[in-house]
Amino acid sequence: MTLSAWLGLLAAGVLVSIAPGPGAAISISSGMRYGFRAAFVAILGLQVAILIHLSIVSLGLGALLAASEMAFAAVKFCGAAYLVWLGVQKWRAPAVPLDGEAGRVRAGGFFLQGVAVNLTNPKAIVFIAALVPHFIDTGAPQAPQYLLIALTLCVVDVAVMSTYALAAERLGRWFSDPAALRVQNRLFGSIFVGAGVALAGATPSP
Repeated sequence: MTLSAWLGLLAAGVLVSIAPGPGAAISISSGMRYGFRAAFVAILGLQVAILIHLSIVSLGLGALLAASEMAFAAVKFCGAAYLVWLGVQKWRAPAVPLDGEAGRVRAGGFFLQGVAVNLTNPKAIVFIAALVPHFIDTGAPQAPQYLLIALTLCVVDVAVMSTYALAAERLGRWFSDPAALRVQNRLFGSIFVGAGVALAGATPSP
């Protein structure tokens, strides 16, 4: 991969990560509610899903998912249902102050949430399937190129999501009374439900 191609990939990765989506929502809500450590665990889960997406694309299955309405719909509705479920759980969460200890105890849960949020988003797979081939030199060994792409996308995403989570953690400390926390829970609950509804209406076209 040439330097200019890598810079193009870097720019695309930054734009995609900055754009609002389920990954940003879970990073912000976890950071605000449980602190940066818990959010970072969820962010690591997001990266595992990105690596799985890249593996799917490298095997040529990303194009198959985009072409198959049935496969796309199956993944789409699973992802939509999961996001709506997260939203309902968030809406019903008790209005208690920031609890970093709870974040450490539930680390495994945050990680799995991060994996599930990205993994059940078929638009992410289709987007990667549309993006990645433009940065692959078919005349050169592909494994090192996919490794560089994975490293670039993950580092960028971790940096952006961590920034969101850190900002959310600091903002969350201002919401210590039950009324404000209730509003916070319902706000993010609505965001997750809205993301689920939007995903349910998604089409395979990138």
